[in-house]
Formats: sequence, C-alpha cells, structure tokens
Amino acid sequence: MFILRDLLRPLQAHFSETDLGRERASLFVYTLLAVIVPFTSSMSSNLWRALETLFGIEIKQKRFYTFMASSTLPWERLWTTLWD
Repeated sequence: MFILRDLLRPLQAHFSETDLGRERASLFVYTLLAVIVPFTSSMSSNLWRALETLFGIEIKQKRFYTFMASSTLPWERLWTTLWD
C-alpha cells in the first residue's frame, strides 16, 4: 500500500487549491481506489455505489457523473505523474 500512497499524493497535487479542486482531488483518488479494489466492475454506476460502500463517501449520482465527464480534469499532468 505504500506504493499507492506514494502515487496518490502526487496525483492529488495536480488539482487546484480551491474547495472544488480539493474535492475533485479526493474524489479522483477514491475513484481510482474503487477501480483497484476487487469489489465490483469498473462501470461508472458500480464505482459510484462502491464509493459509499467501501469509503463512506456520499455523493449525489448526478454530481459523480458530472465529475467523471469533466473536461477540466488535468489528464495530461496526471498521466505524466503516473508514467515518469
């Protein structure tokens, strides 16, 4: 799990320091963890349910789907962090 900690913290750093940015950074990390944990498939609806079941995160379904479809996620920087 140290590998995850060492990887997830730098990923969170790519989000802005606003309240919304911190919320997105946290949600991004928990969504990645939900994908990794062999609890369910990685379909968006299952991930949304897994966030509450596994991590106790209560988020409205519409808000989660809006986050997942956001065009403002810093994908280029996130991928660079993962592969460097």
